[in-house]
Amino acid sequence: MAAQQPRRRPRREPMSRVDTAWLRMEKPTNPMMITGVLMFAEPMSLERLRDLVEQRFLAYTRFRQKPVDAPTGAAWQDDTGFDIDRHVQPAALPGRGDKRALERFVSRLGSSPLDKDRPLWQFHLVERYRGGSALVARVHHCYADGMALVQVLLSLTDTVRDPDAGRDLARDWLKQDGAEVARRVGAVARYRKLGGRVIEKGMEMYRDPGLAAMLAKEGGEIARELLVALALPDDPPSLLRGPLGVSKRVAWAEPLDLEEVKAVGRACECTVNDVLMAAAAGALRDYMRERGEPVDGMTLRATVPVNLRPLEHAKKLGNHFGLVFLDLPVGEPNPVRRLERVAQCMNQLKSSRQAIVAYGLLAALGMTPQAVQEVALALLSRKATAVATNVPGPQQPLYLAGCTLREMMFWVPQTGSIGIGISILSYNGRVHFGLIADARLIPDPDAVIRRFGPEFEKLLYLALMGDWSAALDAAAAEGLVVDEPRAPQAGASPGIAG
Repeated sequence: MAAQQPRRRPRREPMSRVDTAWLRMEKPTNPMMITGVLMFAEPMSLERLRDLVEQRFLAYTRFRQKPVDAPTGAAWQDDTGFDIDRHVQPAALPGRGDKRALERFVSRLGSSPLDKDRPLWQFHLVERYRGGSALVARVHHCYADGMALVQVLLSLTDTVRDPDAGRDLARDWLKQDGAEVARRVGAVARYRKLGGRVIEKGMEMYRDPGLAAMLAKEGGEIARELLVALALPDDPPSLLRGPLGVSKRVAWAEPLDLEEVKAVGRACECTVNDVLMAAAAGALRDYMRERGEPVDGMTLRATVPVNLRPLEHAKKLGNHFGLVFLDLPVGEPNPVRRLERVAQCMNQLKSSRQAIVAYGLLAALGMTPQAVQEVALALLSRKATAVATNVPGPQQPLYLAGCTLREMMFWVPQTGSIGIGISILSYNGRVHFGLIADARLIPDPDAVIRRFGPEFEKLLYLALMGDWSAALDAAAAEGLVVDEPRAPQAGASPGIAG
């Protein structure tokens, strides 16, 4: 009788410290999933989607692996029973299957954790939606950051409906800003060392003047940036902060014209990103005021991911990004002054090393016990009210499995006590706004998201009415702006005097 062969153990490989940190941040109140929604003009077949996922998505061997965690450290392990049918599934919307039905479907998925016994990703194909189809993709943050995963999803697309076999579909849509920051990543080891020292004692050491002197002496600018980041005051109390539940709500707005956004940026001598984040601040302000929140003089913060990978590594998985804290001046009634303040903060962040500091802290968190990580995460998350992402997508029509990609958006997870996520993504000449929020904080996110368009229209109106021979500033706009005593109802004109 032949001897029984020993059962082969699944192959394992160590997980990076930063990826480990994101794996361990998972909570019932904030699942660590990146969620994407893609809408198509034509119906898509499930069989063709599965074939495409098999050929392109699973070309990344990491997606056949599942994360396993242990006291000695996290690792990637091959899923010996991998079955693509468990990961690419059909879905149907109730009733008429309209936009609200799709938003509710995405909300349910955004509230539901992925199965930890399998690789942590799923595609849900809504085969009938507005004459075409919709695809909802969910991938755990430990696999990669939002910039990389958007790139991975776009690698499933083609620039023509029926591409030639083997055609090179290289992407060049990533901003150069990330590559510039990436040149400074050589200092990450030192940031991680210094960040680890702070984390070791529960993130309280930064209050010790003796420690501050020691860090400043040893780390110079590195240490100063670290101390500044940790010493930021907590965000002020508001209806946008509070105890979180386990239900998420998702909504997205009608897209804006990218050329109009660029025109406002040129008129105000600021970037497209500045304009969009100022519109987001205005939308939050209007929503809060309608609900009786006193916002005068209030400034909230959003954590904004900054890409740290060079362009040639854009498709590499893993988490290679830092975080910066961006001011959202919701207490400022003048739309142009709001824009100026956002632009000023953005310019200051560009010259700082805050993103590298945050990356070092995340790496240090990946080496700490769970209890210490939770203390550190709670401290950092109190310094912001929202997470905001802005990804520049391709500015040409794309096709996936032979279907025209009409619209797309995505959301990154929130962390700790943060319950609001703002997503901005540009594609094919249009800008898409999305919002995901804890249901206890914002039960109806459409009440916020529908204000993005009117807030941008205020800036566009003021840019068109201004003196085109000079940059539009807050003083020039003052006579044209009226801060309405209450927020306008849906469909009402923005608060601008003609």
